[in-house]
Amino acid sequence: MSDLGNILRKTRLERKISLDDLQEVTKIRKRYLEAIEEGNYKVLPGSFYVRAFIKSYAEAVGLDPTEVLNMYQTTNPSLIVDKPVVETIRTNRTSVRNTEKLSRWASSVMFICFILLIFGIVYYYTYKNYKGTPADQKPSQTQSSRITNSTNPSSSVKSNASGDGKVAPLPTPTPTPVPTQTPAAVQVKFSNSEKGVDNYTITGTANLNIKMKITGACWIRIDSLAADGAKENMLRQKLYNAGDTDAFDLVSSAYLNVGAASALELNVNGTVIPVGDTPNPKRIQLNLQKN
Repeated sequence: MSDLGNILRKTRLERKISLDDLQEVTKIRKRYLEAIEEGNYKVLPGSFYVRAFIKSYAEAVGLDPTEVLNMYQTTNPSLIVDKPVVETIRTNRTSVRNTEKLSRWASSVMFICFILLIFGIVYYYTYKNYKGTPADQKPSQTQSSRITNSTNPSSSVKSNASGDGKVAPLPTPTPTPVPTQTPAAVQVKFSNSEKGVDNYTITGTANLNIKMKITGACWIRIDSLAADGAKENMLRQKLYNAGDTDAFDLVSSAYLNVGAASALELNVNGTVIPVGDTPNPKRIQLNLQKN
């Protein structure tokens, strides 16, 4: 067993994660996971998959994938990415060609729609001007006379005069209500993605409310953060199963390390956070900004 495989296996056992659980989280076959722990990389399809599988293994057990890959590269400096990379390049070229064809087709459709829109506008205004009659102006004239009567208070007084010479009093104006200020609504906004971490800013509240719904096997670790953004306390580290739920009500920011993004539905202060639709690891930082 290699030093790297021994570290990975020891960390997995400390987390109490079996190979079957790890297979569900990473979507990597169990025999490949055993080969990585034993250092028998020849069993894997190629060096490209070796690096990808080691990275997924490290993230699933909570290790820094960059440090693990550096350790792998140090012990295996002569390995070169082979056929899968060539196949990926060919696939990318085919994808680019298909995208160019689709773009040309979309441009043609948009040009035709633009021409039809111009003809439609010209026809609409031509038909409207042709069908216009003096009768169309009657409503506007009636409205104009109403405005004139409303702006001339003397005419209103005369019309309200009774036969005995008394004038009806004018109505008392009602005061305009003063609008009350409403508190700022809670907002959850995406800030940026830096070093593989998606950052979100939460404002308009003094508490951070996190709700999680699990739809498949997924390892998750949650830490509370100090004011300077450093990890303060580990709140939970657990391998969840489909149907599990969990919730946290914090007065500080939080950091989530998710083993399989597609197995998590995340809700923060009533707002759904898009985690992803692929079974890849995901890291999210929720920054609570109090007023």
